[in-house]
Amino acid sequence: MDDAVSTGPLAGLKVLELGQLIAGPFAGKTLADFGAEVIKIEPPGDGDPLRKWRMLHEGTSVWWQVQSRNKASVVLDLRSDEGRADVRRLAAEADVLIENFKPGTLEKWGLGPDVLAADNPGLIMLRISGYGQTGPYRDLPGFAVVAEAMGGLRHLMGEPGRPPVRAGVSLGDTLAALHGVIGVLLALEARRKSVSALAPKGRGQVVDVALYEAVFNCMESLLPEYSAFGAVRQPAGSALPGIAPSNAYRCADGQVVIGGNGDSIFKRLMQAIGRDELAADPGLADNALRAARADELDAAIGAWTALRPVAEVVERLQAASVPVGRIYTVADIAADPHYRARGMIERIVTAEGLALDVPGIVPKLSETPGAIRRLAPALGADTGAVLGTLTRPAPKP
Repeated sequence: MDDAVSTGPLAGLKVLELGQLIAGPFAGKTLADFGAEVIKIEPPGDGDPLRKWRMLHEGTSVWWQVQSRNKASVVLDLRSDEGRADVRRLAAEADVLIENFKPGTLEKWGLGPDVLAADNPGLIMLRISGYGQTGPYRDLPGFAVVAEAMGGLRHLMGEPGRPPVRAGVSLGDTLAALHGVIGVLLALEARRKSVSALAPKGRGQVVDVALYEAVFNCMESLLPEYSAFGAVRQPAGSALPGIAPSNAYRCADGQVVIGGNGDSIFKRLMQAIGRDELAADPGLADNALRAARADELDAAIGAWTALRPVAEVVERLQAASVPVGRIYTVADIAADPHYRARGMIERIVTAEGLALDVPGIVPKLSETPGAIRRLAPALGADTGAVLGTLTRPAPKP
């Protein structure tokens, strides 16, 4: 872990984070990992609810150590005039403001884009919400679980004919956060290009990210296939519809995933499992032909894997240059040498003395990499230091 001095490609960027829980703070974490100074505003009392989510160590979530690393914590009551005035002053000095409140909340508090842009024309506002800042659904509460359903993802997850399942993590929030980071970086570049004598800092703008749209943006061919052919894609379990063979297969002591859908890869896979006749079959020469016989291919592969342990299946298919992998648990991740070699598992020691493995930095930059520079802050740890730098209006006579 580096010292607290900001390094990385975003060093010098000042970010004000007003969001809570997952989407807004994940965007803030990503910017902070790459050097941005992120000032997290938390409500008095318990702070961000994420501090108490899932498994706790001495009263604080270990998840908090990941989501809020590299950030400063400032306690302000946004429901009070004084708290809102302090946020307005902080926003006047910031480059980026992140919020994921229900649309209209900042406007109700007198902190809407028009107000903040009047103080700071170069401010970029990242606004993450369930349905976006406009449209007939804007005022509805939106969580990741609903966004994943509306975005088309949840319908495809699970086995045919059975109720849909969820991934076990809040994908809608994370996808929205990553789209938000992309939007912020695009807006920063646009601001740089707009610098002029009249706008010495450049022009800011609002980045409007809806959770359901972030999910929908990742749905590949779902809409054009419906538009062109009226096709409504259905859940397919562990298979990838229309692309074969690509599935999960049972082994003697577990399961593996195999992607044998490239033309040359398919031939190597069939040869590796002793099915040379399928490798040479002209009726399986391309993906469209193989997709029509996906069940036959899955049965052939499954019959071979079922007689062998996972380790043997992986070793033999890797030797044949066929994409294959065990299905990892977190215990597998923690023990895997590749994760370690890539710096994807970093060890920190919390303020309470807990040695904790946390995810490393993504993506990897060769010249200006990100870093974990400081631990996640205690509630309000930086309130005095941050607010002490604010220029406050002179008292009225």
